[in-house]
Amino acid sequence: MEIIKWIADNVFGTPSILLGFIVFIGLLLQKKKTNQIISGTFKAIIGFLIIGAGAGVIVDSLTVFEPMWKEVFNLKSESLGKFIGQEGFNAKYGSAVTLAMTIGFLINVFLARLTKFKYIYLTGHMMFWTTTVFAGIVIHTVGDVSFWKLVIFLSIIMGLYWTLQPALTQPFMRKITGNDNIALGHTSASVALMGALSGKVLGNKENDSEKIKLPKGLEFLRDSNVITALTMGTLFLVGAIIVSLKGTSGAEELIKKAGSQNFIIYSIVQSFTFAAGIAVVLMGVRMFIGEIVPAFNGIATKLVPGAKPALDCPIVFPYAPNAVILGFLGAFIGALIWLVIIGSTVGYVFVPTMIVLFFHAATAGVFGNATGGVRGALLGGFMTATVVAWGQYIMVKFLISSTIPDTAMWAADSDMFILGPIIKILAQLFF
Repeated sequence: MEIIKWIADNVFGTPSILLGFIVFIGLLLQKKKTNQIISGTFKAIIGFLIIGAGAGVIVDSLTVFEPMWKEVFNLKSESLGKFIGQEGFNAKYGSAVTLAMTIGFLINVFLARLTKFKYIYLTGHMMFWTTTVFAGIVIHTVGDVSFWKLVIFLSIIMGLYWTLQPALTQPFMRKITGNDNIALGHTSASVALMGALSGKVLGNKENDSEKIKLPKGLEFLRDSNVITALTMGTLFLVGAIIVSLKGTSGAEELIKKAGSQNFIIYSIVQSFTFAAGIAVVLMGVRMFIGEIVPAFNGIATKLVPGAKPALDCPIVFPYAPNAVILGFLGAFIGALIWLVIIGSTVGYVFVPTMIVLFFHAATAGVFGNATGGVRGALLGGFMTATVVAWGQYIMVKFLISSTIPDTAMWAADSDMFILGPIIKILAQLFF
């Protein structure tokens, strides 16, 4: 058990090591030269870590953006009552979660070999969080359960999810990438599908976000880095001006973050920091994809014939950078609308986690654009905000309130919100 737990924590629980190991095996099976194996493995790990570094920069800038807009709308996070919390939950159920994640991955590989669903899920960090949140739902639903029952239940659920989720999104992935080499392996799949389907019905495919015609004087807007900085700069600027004029204690606390610098200038710099983070993520994606796809051929041809890697959502960002921003804008507008509606109807203070909204809405925007152009991208973003807003309310209040509602507010994603009630029902039947 100690060996298995060590492997689960240090290999499957460390995405860069897991993916580096996959590349190493793939190149080894293809009998590549030693220098090619070392180069390919190292570049894949570095590329993946670059993605993480870029995401960290984005997260840092959003830690200013999110509380800024909470202050604008006078929102305060409400008390969640008595619950285990993530630290206590890990201490009590962490071994079951990591073991279930490991066995679930093996089930995914087994199913990829034996069925027509030739997808291997490689987004390691989401493997961990999805298993954790689903475990929290099970414990909240049925109380304390035996170790092995919990492991068996979660292993089967996760193995099936990691196999079928990429298969459901693949028809649209082929439209986006123009080939069948990679798949989406991420918990934004549900909103990505909603974006693609709504774009197909309500959008206009001919009005592709990447073909937007601009006057010569505005051609700089075709640069994704510039449009990101401009969009976020506007949102940061508006929020900073409102906060600066409020004079409340919350506003004063925010302004202190700027130190001796003017808060408005500080906020504008944060918007450019956000844009820099996006640029870093995209660079890492290109580097990582350049190694994982060729190396994966080794596994696809030797161990799982015809298998495709299912990877993290930023893999789709370079294919439609304008749609990424449109998706986020749609989600931002939707989040503001749902903030007011949910607060005034059910009395729940929705915490619009901009990290989740950005990555999920950006993915939904790319999928929506593939079928419905600009309108599809905006719809994909708005649907993301809808799922995250109402999903958070249902998850925190009814599905996980006694275990890890704190985690559900920042680490739970679209697919978890959609599948949460189903996991609850299945847990009642199984246990």
